[in-house]
Amino acid sequence: MARVALKKITPDVSGAMGTLHGAAVSAAQDAKVEPELLELIRIRASQINGCAFCLDMHTKDARAQGESEQRIYSLNAWRETPFFTERERAALALTEAVTLVHDGHVPDAVYAEAAEVFDDAQIAALIWAATVINAYNRIAIATRMVPGPYQPVQKKG
Repeated sequence: MARVALKKITPDVSGAMGTLHGAAVSAAQDAKVEPELLELIRIRASQINGCAFCLDMHTKDARAQGESEQRIYSLNAWRETPFFTERERAALALTEAVTLVHDGHVPDAVYAEAAEVFDDAQIAALIWAATVINAYNRIAIATRMVPGPYQPVQKKG
């Protein structure tokens, strides 16, 4: 069954979402949050939400930024691997807590762990990154966006 084309039907709202995404990316850049970490956040939230479109997009973007296949494949079991830094682990835990907010309301221990390795501006950027990808996951899932054709912008080298 064909689903509504949000960009076509509600271009102003879709544009506002794009603006929010851009502002969240800018906040992360200003706070010196690594683009690679943002992709891990986007992939992990998309795994939890089961968003095929966003998983396709962000795994491609992560690879284009030099992320290893091993880390991408093991991201859904990050706690069980030695492949992620303390900083990445704190960001992933915070991402999971924001994504699964109904299950514990971002526990103090998770927030405290993040606060040990990130400053306030960085924590704010991580929360925005997780919030935006969760919104995009819901849009892509609700409208049945089809994964596959997306290709990342190649880095100029």
